[in-house]
Amino acid sequence: MVAWVLRVLVALGLLGSAWVHYDLWANQGFSDIDTIGPLFLVNVVAGVVLALAVLFWHHWLPVLGAIGFGAVTLVAYLISLTPGGLFGVHEEFRMASEVWGVVTEAGCVVLGIALLALQVRARSQGRQAVRA
Repeated sequence: MVAWVLRVLVALGLLGSAWVHYDLWANQGFSDIDTIGPLFLVNVVAGVVLALAVLFWHHWLPVLGAIGFGAVTLVAYLISLTPGGLFGVHEEFRMASEVWGVVTEAGCVVLGIALLALQVRARSQGRQAVRA
């Protein structure tokens, strides 16, 4: 039961991040920004694909992908907060979408690590049961 709840929460984090990036791309002018605009669309597609994979493929690989997705997206955002920005885009952490992006991406990382640890433990216990 815990694994299923974690799986759903990780998928919701992925979909939440995808939605934030889609909204920024479609409604906040990010579609007009070179490099960042296309990367936001990649984020949208990757978030949806990974969410489906986490929900329906009960393997460690999509969970690891979700952790990586959250970490890379969060690091990219943190770089955009620096004076140099990211690909010429400088953020200031003042919009609600920025808060939701950080929350969903941090959730992907933290909850993904918890789910991965649970999967590894369950797999390890399964191997021990077979050996006994």
